[in-house]
Amino acid sequence: GIGGGTHESPDLTDTIIFTSVSPSSSPVLLSIPRDLWVPSLQAKINTAYHYGVEKAGSSGGLTLAKSAVSEVIDQPVDFAIVFDFATFSRVIDEIGGVDVQVARSFTDNKYPIAGKENDPCDECRYETITFPKGLQHMDGAMALKFVRSRHSENLDEGTDFARSRRQTLVIEAIKTKLLSRVDLRLYRRLFDLVSQNIQTDITSDHYFALVKLALAARKYDIKTSALSEPDQLYNPPLHPKYGRQWILLPRSDNPHVIYDYVSSLLK
Repeated sequence: GIGGGTHESPDLTDTIIFTSVSPSSSPVLLSIPRDLWVPSLQAKINTAYHYGVEKAGSSGGLTLAKSAVSEVIDQPVDFAIVFDFATFSRVIDEIGGVDVQVARSFTDNKYPIAGKENDPCDECRYETITFPKGLQHMDGAMALKFVRSRHSENLDEGTDFARSRRQTLVIEAIKTKLLSRVDLRLYRRLFDLVSQNIQTDITSDHYFALVKLALAARKYDIKTSALSEPDQLYNPPLHPKYGRQWILLPRSDNPHVIYDYVSSLLK
């Protein structure tokens, strides 16, 4: 997922989710934090698509993003899909919104206002958003704020890890809404909307097989997880080796910590 449009750094993939779908087991959604360091790139993983686009357009971006994800989790990546905030929001509005169980109340006083990223008035660039605990019905705009927020003073919600958890909640809510009833006209509208507003290396030759796979897997609950600190990752001190950036590395500097964890999810 990228910001797109007028957002700051519009082609950085600040939402990265590895998905594995099998006809005989639960689909797996694994959130990968944007600050995870990729040794071959000597950069954070959220820059892979950007650098690929610079070198070879959108196809280069898809290829480099897949390669980066594959490198850090030691799993093959067959396809990639890149979409922006606007598309995410429109999909949710198209299905009539989603119902999300908010685990804990939180307030974010520095949620960025679209189009005002470069406003010289610092206070003018942000709005305050609040989500109360409990079941909330969200339209596209509200759901987007829910999954993007990361500046809450609540330590359980003001992190990228919390944002990843919220993203998987919304994805599960979308799945629940879509499977609550069969509406072929809705599915067609969604297909048209998504296909016109994404970058992907999935071609029409793959459609039938992927739809068949998805139908077989829908009887299973989605298994969601995330690479997180301190379970699989740690944040090292700022160092010239990493451009003095805030980054994440595998725990104990051992990439097999991540490899083994991901492998266990896919069993």
